[in-house]
Amino acid sequence: MKITTAQFVKSITGTDEIIKGGIPNIAFIGRSNVGKSSILNALMGKKDMARTGKKPGKTTEANFFLVNHTHHFVDLPGYGYAAPKPRDREKLRKLIIWYFTYGEVRAQKVVVIMESKAGLTRFDEDMLKILKDKKYSYILVLNKVDKMSQKELAEQMKKIRQVVGDADIIQTSTVTGQGIDALRDKILSE
Repeated sequence: MKITTAQFVKSITGTDEIIKGGIPNIAFIGRSNVGKSSILNALMGKKDMARTGKKPGKTTEANFFLVNHTHHFVDLPGYGYAAPKPRDREKLRKLIIWYFTYGEVRAQKVVVIMESKAGLTRFDEDMLKILKDKKYSYILVLNKVDKMSQKELAEQMKKIRQVVGDADIIQTSTVTGQGIDALRDKILSE
């Protein structure tokens, strides 16, 4: 499925009318510095719709983008980032937990993005546990695969499979475009 329109709507840090608007949410989550914003930009066909930065932790709010006038892509802050102040780290953690556990917020799908060299981290495993406990439908994405040899990638996939079983994993690279169309189709199907 193609994305023909995409626009930034708003950023929130808690309860807001946008979560009650009836438009299905597709949430994007991952450890800081996995390329979450770059994937969002590639999916939407816009170079700088979602903010990217050299330093991890650029996203500090839940950012809503209206896609094809039918879905919200929700860019959530990265988890696991060691923000300078413990207060800030806790604030980001609470926002992420609130989004996935608050009764009125219910993402139709969650895209969990992992960085290929790091693989599945403890933070990713914690997030997958929350998603499973709350019965969310999720898609696993292994990003930045262009930075690994086929052998390294196969070894990493084997390690991830030991934890996630036969769950779908889409391998992507925003540099080469690998997997972006497949991810878009998977996200917008149903």
